[in-house]
Amino acid sequence: MSTIKLHDKLFEVSIPREEIENEVKRVAAEINKDYKGRRPLLLGVLNGSFMFASDLMKNLDIECEISFVKLSSYQGTTTTGKVREVLGINESIAGRDIIIIEDIVDTGITMQSMLESLGTREPASISIASLFLKPARLKVPVDVKYSAFTIPDRFIVGYGLDYDNLGRNLPDIYEAVE
Repeated sequence: MSTIKLHDKLFEVSIPREEIENEVKRVAAEINKDYKGRRPLLLGVLNGSFMFASDLMKNLDIECEISFVKLSSYQGTTTTGKVREVLGINESIAGRDIIIIEDIVDTGITMQSMLESLGTREPASISIASLFLKPARLKVPVDVKYSAFTIPDRFIVGYGLDYDNLGRNLPDIYEAVE
């Protein structure tokens, strides 16, 4: 399927699943190297990161654990600029190495809010692994240590990312057609 329609928008394939798989393996190799001998807690941000978090974890050969939080800042195709915590983390992270697993970092506001919140709980370290980074949209500086793709400011769906709750199940990344 090279073109699809979700709600009122047309989308076309921009990143095929094979390219995604290769980049996820590359990011996993970097994490394996950096965290060798350690046991990080992967903290997936729902809903969008679930596919990335799953595939990333399958490619890690270090000891690690995973948990999830649910944050919300989007309505339709735009960010509201306000981050709401819908589901929080329950385990203690004091003294732990944390790797936040995010689907996309665009404005950086969600990550900034999460870093501030987690920082008060005394982790040993916090790193961010994001499937996508949109530098042109950043409103606050955020250090994304592990990024699979740096992309222009275009609206995308698939591989966990959605448009009003549709498209998360698509194995490829689709870009909105203007």
